Amino acid sequence: MADTVTMDKIVSLSKRRGFVFQSSEIYGGISSSYDYGHYGVLLKNNVKNQWWRSMLQERDDVVALDSAIIQHPQTWVASGHLAGFTDPLVDCRTCKLRFRADHLDVSACGRKPSKRPGASDECDLTEARDFNLMFETTIGPVKEEGATVYLRPETAQGIFLNFRNYLQFSRKRPPFGIAQIGKSFRNEITPGNFIFRTREFEQMEMEFFVAPGEAQRWFEHWLTEREAWYTRLGIRPDHLRLRAHDPDELSHYSSATSDVEYLFPSADSVGAGRWLELEGIANRGDFDLTQHAGHSGQKLEYVDTASGDRYVPHVIEPAAGADRAMLAFLVDAYDEDEIGGEARTVLRLHPQLAPVKAAVLPLVRKDGQPELARRVYAELRERMQTEYDEGGAIGRRYRRQDEIGTPYAITIDHQSLQDDTVTLRDRDSLEQARVAIGELGDELQRRLRAPWRSPKLA
Repeated sequence: MADTVTMDKIVSLSKRRGFVFQSSEIYGGISSSYDYGHYGVLLKNNVKNQWWRSMLQERDDVVALDSAIIQHPQTWVASGHLAGFTDPLVDCRTCKLRFRADHLDVSACGRKPSKRPGASDECDLTEARDFNLMFETTIGPVKEEGATVYLRPETAQGIFLNFRNYLQFSRKRPPFGIAQIGKSFRNEITPGNFIFRTREFEQMEMEFFVAPGEAQRWFEHWLTEREAWYTRLGIRPDHLRLRAHDPDELSHYSSATSDVEYLFPSADSVGAGRWLELEGIANRGDFDLTQHAGHSGQKLEYVDTASGDRYVPHVIEPAAGADRAMLAFLVDAYDEDEIGGEARTVLRLHPQLAPVKAAVLPLVRKDGQPELARRVYAELRERMQTEYDEGGAIGRRYRRQDEIGTPYAITIDHQSLQDDTVTLRDRDSLEQARVAIGELGDELQRRLRAPWRSPKLA
């Protein structure tokens, strides 16, 4: 089973099957801005739900938060974003495009967009200058009189601002975490690579507060946990790695950071690829709480009422991108094979991530089959995301479900009308079994909960 995926194929499939569309397409689109279609919404929600499950349902030391996108402007002074959240920007006097000065080796000159020799090979560049990545707006009905605020560039700061609230209401004590999923905004100079890097994106971020002496142990714990989360959901281990940052890469507040990286394919060729970050796990020390305490005048520390000890907790931060994770799952699941001499494209998604769990398909649109199929569909949709499809030849409908990653297809045929059984088809093995309609829901749920291994690992 050869690895046949390219980013061009993923982009094409995403539009064809309603996962992701170019935003504002009827007006010519807007650079690196995308809308999620029906199956994209379902898939990304499943990714986020699995993240919440790993943080909340499977643990008792993490609690949830949904903080505001617009926060007090002093937040970004204290965090350092206002002064230091910049990328080096250069302009080209020839092609009039802008580039990140540190990404010139992968930037395309506007004079020859069909080639990618590196912008520095053909562009006449200005000197680099700092460009702040935060989007600025104002609060108030009159712009001139309003307060300047910013769309948050990360979700982490909302967690730090609420640290004291959580000590009071949740009765948690270190070690414990606060997790949230939400939109962040960065005015990237050179976004791209489909939904991998966009100006508007969704983060899955958790801040884990620990006693200073326990920080290294918990840092190592979360490295293991977060890498394992991707493989449990079907990512091939040989396409995933943990990479520790070199000392010159570390953020000023970090004593250690490692990235979970995935081997993404190139745009239009099979075999070549690049390791790119899905998630960063950082030991942020006590920088954030100390900064916000100093700027707000409020104490942000933990006091052990039994011993009287007090300290500012250190923080371990696993920060993942929901959009990047979804893209990695799409890429890793993409496969091509042949059935009966016909080519098939199939998304071998983990059943827990699949947008649709089961599709109900009457073999023909007559003889009472659609009516029975509708009844089966109505019963299953109460228990799982189910789809009904009666349009076109049965083989074509199977292919349609394979392309969106549906693990099971249920066919209603003439025998179904006689003995109340259906044909249950497995997306990956293509095995078919007769199952009684009365047992179908339980059988599907049993299969969906069963351990799953990607056929691409065979």
